[in-house]
Amino acid sequence: MAQIALAAGLIAASALPAFSAERYGDRPPVIVSPDLTAPWLMQLGGAPDAPAAVSRANPQRAMPQRQVYQRQVIQPQVPQPVAGPAPAVRVRPQQQAAVLRPQVQASRFDPQYLPQMVAYETKEKPGTVVIDTNNRFLYLVTGSGQARRYGVGVGKPGFEWAGVHKVTRKAEWPSWHPPQDMVSREAAKGHYLPASMEGGPANPLGARAMYLGSTLYRIHGTNAPWTIGYAVSSGCIRMRNEDVVDLYERVKVGTRVIVQ
Repeated sequence: MAQIALAAGLIAASALPAFSAERYGDRPPVIVSPDLTAPWLMQLGGAPDAPAAVSRANPQRAMPQRQVYQRQVIQPQVPQPVAGPAPAVRVRPQQQAAVLRPQVQASRFDPQYLPQMVAYETKEKPGTVVIDTNNRFLYLVTGSGQARRYGVGVGKPGFEWAGVHKVTRKAEWPSWHPPQDMVSREAAKGHYLPASMEGGPANPLGARAMYLGSTLYRIHGTNAPWTIGYAVSSGCIRMRNEDVVDLYERVKVGTRVIVQ
């Protein structure tokens, strides 16, 4: 039995080279892809239009050819401009600010307008308030040739004034009742003022107010501290809120105020 198996193995081994030579005697033709953009340039096997290879063992039977698929490269098409009117461009309207601020360049606060002790020679008694509208300074005379100086905002062109008054009333977080001539003047510009406004951070009079005589003028705070050092008011003397609070504690009703 073992001898029979051995003989069969020898016969199969001797037939294998002949079979291999017969199978691979005619290799498939080498087809070069005409598409040079393909990821390969040489492809083994027949093309779709190549003739089928004929088996030498059986001339009537055509050996099946391996179908080769080539990647189709599609170039992106760039849209051509079409003649015609240009499309309308939508412009987003700008919203108007709810709070109208004076036309003053908002910048870093000038240190010269910070409260400070300065040399100040005057014949006025200590406790007197002197306002230099040209240089935008308020002086609280302390005596001994010194004064406490604050930066202020003053009346704009056409609203300047000078005179001597006394502080007749003081108020914390005062309410604002704009006079009728101011209401009419601003309405002509398209700015409509309220009939009155309760005291608070948004109030133009700020944290404190010191009323001068029987006039409509006051020394008061402001909700627009960037206007200090400028001529922007309707005649009142405005200060930063922290500065007007400091002055408020140092000034009493009856204090003499000189505006020059």
